[in-house]
Amino acid sequence: MQGMIIIAALYHFTRFPDPAALRAPLQALAEAQGIKGSLLLASEGVNGTIAGPRAGMDAMLSAIRALPGCRDLEHKESHAGTMPFGRMKVRLKREIVTMGRPDVDPRARVGHYVTATDWNALIAAPDVAVIDTRNDYEVAIGTFRGAIDPGTGSFRDFPAWWQANHVRFQGKRIAMFCTGGIRCEKSTNYLLGQGVEQVFHLKGGILKYLEEVPQGESLWDGQCYVFDQRVSVGHGLVPGDYGTCHACRRPVSRDDRQHPDYEEGVQCPRCTGEYADTDRARFRERMRQMALAEKRGKSHLGQS
Repeated sequence: MQGMIIIAALYHFTRFPDPAALRAPLQALAEAQGIKGSLLLASEGVNGTIAGPRAGMDAMLSAIRALPGCRDLEHKESHAGTMPFGRMKVRLKREIVTMGRPDVDPRARVGHYVTATDWNALIAAPDVAVIDTRNDYEVAIGTFRGAIDPGTGSFRDFPAWWQANHVRFQGKRIAMFCTGGIRCEKSTNYLLGQGVEQVFHLKGGILKYLEEVPQGESLWDGQCYVFDQRVSVGHGLVPGDYGTCHACRRPVSRDDRQHPDYEEGVQCPRCTGEYADTDRARFRERMRQMALAEKRGKSHLGQS
């Protein structure tokens, strides 16, 4: 695996008294070790996806685990032949995954963790309702068979969706899942606070399931959206065939790219009515600058 890029997805809920003090040292270490990607820091913990060489990744993960309360941080690894990020960003946020509910605290309690190998049996049970907590554009390219799509455009919308729909789930056990597990830490805490007694979530998220469960035994249909230049992965965490619309950031399939409304870097079939002509002109200029940079053998910031 010489030269292979390691991609690590991670999160950990803990209490950082001064997250701003952690930002510069992590940014400097990442740059020194050839690590790129994104880390979010907030008073409730750390979340992110980073990529780089094995030695650099080991150094970065050791530094993150040395942060207050992060000794037990778990991460999920996959591999790529090329770097899936253009730069490293360590950012300060109010929340490491934004639900907008300050009363939700995964450190207090969460639902029952279910391993990837036990997940199929749980979601096949007739008294279990399976809920996908991801955004609508993520669900559109793949989800578990029979899962309920709340149709939310943002995780902030999930509490309102639950309030409008909770009667549907009376007498049901609730099983929830997301990409890597972090959303379910908050959504299960939220449901417990709403009086739901039996709440479960997929430990390690979809990524762990696709890594561990053989395709022949899988209840997953489609691909899994990921927040890097791979765009999607399939079973075995093999990169998928989706691209990204550089206007709206939604995933685009091969069929989307053949659609008459598709213009690379400018619009896709889903966002044709979302931008003004001035915006599209700006997107075309960005594509022109990227093409010029490529001719000079350089990378344009718009590509990252």
